[in-house]
Amino acid sequence: MSAPELTALKDMPISFPGLFGDWEFNPDPIALHIGHGVYWYGIILALAFLAGLLLCMKQARRYGLTEDNVLDFVLWAVPCCILGSRVYYVIFYLDLYRDAGGALDWSRVVAIWDGGIAIYGTVIAGALVAFLFTRFKKIPFGAMADLAVMGLLLGQIIGRWANFINREAFGGLTDLPWRMRVWTSASEFVEVHPTFFYESLWNLAGLLLILFVVSKGRRFDGENTWFYFLWYGLGRSWIEGLRTDSLYLFDWTLFGQPIRVSQALSAVMALVAALALFYELKVRTHAPEDLLVNRVAAEAAARAEASAGAEPKTEGGGDGGHT
Repeated sequence: MSAPELTALKDMPISFPGLFGDWEFNPDPIALHIGHGVYWYGIILALAFLAGLLLCMKQARRYGLTEDNVLDFVLWAVPCCILGSRVYYVIFYLDLYRDAGGALDWSRVVAIWDGGIAIYGTVIAGALVAFLFTRFKKIPFGAMADLAVMGLLLGQIIGRWANFINREAFGGLTDLPWRMRVWTSASEFVEVHPTFFYESLWNLAGLLLILFVVSKGRRFDGENTWFYFLWYGLGRSWIEGLRTDSLYLFDWTLFGQPIRVSQALSAVMALVAALALFYELKVRTHAPEDLLVNRVAAEAAARAEASAGAEPKTEGGGDGGHT
């Protein structure tokens, strides 16, 4: 069976004894004690969103898009992604949101401030919104997706540190030098894999690869996107196997083991992305002028040439002028 879920106390210190000895860090998950509380989790996710948005706006022209395209997309995507991340989590933890009679307790379902969101719900909702948005705006889906995945990666890099503040999303027991110590009671601690950090670091490597390698030689709109799904799928399928708080696919099993939803989805996603990249790069033929950014540049050059040709020419001077 799966490893039992470990739950850490949120008011006890965090430390890395193999790296920093007795040094401890004890952040309060609540930044401001007002109303339900203003949580660091929410603040960090907001910063992650803003960082991702700024990156996309800065990179937009490299994909034939504008800052207005990015802002218009975000206005639709943000509420839908929040809803999608919550719905995804609730579906796979449905029993936690039932009352004593077995009916859904809607007051708990909507209480997102108590925690419970899932990144794959965000990705699925974001992809659906991007598809509809690009159809409506007549923008190539691949170009918008190539830009969006960079913002998503940066958001994931920053957002995982919210799990650190909350003492959650860590892995099983380990004695590795970078192990993280968290407390499960006032007198007992465990030393575990800091899987939040693994994922943050993996995503950082993926973002750097997209920025400085993949995007530099991009041959078709959608290449960044497929690379994202391949890279993230590989990393998440490995990291998810270390975690003890996975969402499971109801009570289904495979080879006698419960199926981790994110791990299964990640493996399938990586396989599909690898096949798609092979097909697009080795089977299909792509011309540079097919990229949206090159089409936009060609149209701009044509307009500039037409405008220059339409300007009235000034006749040369001479002795034959009238007085």
